[in-house]
Amino acid sequence: MNRLRPVHVIGGGLAGCEAAWQLAQRNVPVVLHEMRPARSTAVHKTARLAELVCSNSFRSDDAEGSAIGLLHAEMRRLDSLIMRAADANKLPAGSALAVDRDGFAEAVTAALDAESLVEISREEVAVPPHDWDSVIIATGPLTSPGLTDVIRGLTGEDALAFFDAIAPIVYRDSIDMDIAWFQSRYDKVGPAGSGADYINCPFTKADYENFVDALLAGEKTAFHGFEMPTPYFDGCLPIEVMAERGRETLRHGPMKPFGLANPHCPESRPYAVVQLRQDNRLGTLFNIVGFQTKLKHAEQARIFRMIPGLAKAEFARLGGLHRNTFLNSPKLLDGTLRLRAEPRLRFAGQITGCEGYVESASIGLLAGRFAAAERFGNDIIPPPPTTAHGALLTHITGGHIETIDAGPRSFQPMNVNFGLFPPLARTLANHVDKNADGSRLRGRTKTDARKRALCARALQDLENWQFGRVPAAAE
Repeated sequence: MNRLRPVHVIGGGLAGCEAAWQLAQRNVPVVLHEMRPARSTAVHKTARLAELVCSNSFRSDDAEGSAIGLLHAEMRRLDSLIMRAADANKLPAGSALAVDRDGFAEAVTAALDAESLVEISREEVAVPPHDWDSVIIATGPLTSPGLTDVIRGLTGEDALAFFDAIAPIVYRDSIDMDIAWFQSRYDKVGPAGSGADYINCPFTKADYENFVDALLAGEKTAFHGFEMPTPYFDGCLPIEVMAERGRETLRHGPMKPFGLANPHCPESRPYAVVQLRQDNRLGTLFNIVGFQTKLKHAEQARIFRMIPGLAKAEFARLGGLHRNTFLNSPKLLDGTLRLRAEPRLRFAGQITGCEGYVESASIGLLAGRFAAAERFGNDIIPPPPTTAHGALLTHITGGHIETIDAGPRSFQPMNVNFGLFPPLARTLANHVDKNADGSRLRGRTKTDARKRALCARALQDLENWQFGRVPAAAE
């Protein structure tokens, strides 16, 4: 019989589920607390664990040229439940990894239900009892008011906050394919794709100008007084906020036409393009890529039907907006994600100040491993900062507190990116920057070569850390 005291994980999202899985795989009993369905949220629709409430995309799966693809690869090597479920439920999405959101959540829920060391408790935890000596709080962007108040009381300051917006979903059979067409940008083939994985809706210049006018004039959701000073996260801006930044912003962002050719009109290139990505395994639902919005629902239906090919669109879900909260983690958390003011509490996921499904799950993975090592009295050795996990952890726990000319720099949420990684050693960089004949690489070719070198270094260093070949004072 396992006589270890359980670790309590609060929150059944991606980070909490990954933390619980990692603990159980290390023979540590877990109680996973999820308040749904007893208490729901403004955006969740089911009682399943790991429900995806925004996009169904885990973004690029390129482990040699993208930081998020590298994070995917690292998580697979570390026996991630989230990546296992994603790979089992992937959908066509060009070079990205997108999932059937229902199948994905069902797979995660079933895996944890079947795990004998995991007890799932369907209740809200507003105050973690004092006799819980090891707790992981992974409540995400929708932490309940009661628990938020407890965190404020322990930290002595308010959590920071920003708005996160949700994109609408369209029924596939309501899209006019005499106007739209299937194609991935530059015909790229991804994990479950064919190179023709997105539905593309083309705009003429006049169409585009009229659409931008409608976005700017459309009636938006009113903010409550307490929400007024909350900033947006730049990685998830509402479509109409992007339009406000300049009339050309959208066609150089989510509506860029590059790498696409309209077979219905081969003699001319589209001025702008809206893409839709498959959202479920059946292929009956497609989400409008990059179209997070705070437009009122009636306005969304009217304005988005201005998109060529969507004149008769029927919406399975319209967009929405919710408030997101996160900690000033570099100040409040130690290097193993423990709250300095009360070390029995660890934090994981978006509440720590990472952004994105995969990033959240990866921090849950680390929190679970750290808590397991602590439970057995073992030394906790964080992953090297040269790995995607280590780079993200360093950003969260040691990142942005510094003084610049404008004063103290504030901590902000971050997706994993190569800017978080230590640079290549000079000798290696000099080698990577050269062609076989000794000539220097330039421009994009040089950038791509360095990305490949960063990815190769990361996977080697991860393997060393995973099998105990990295000293405590990792480089």
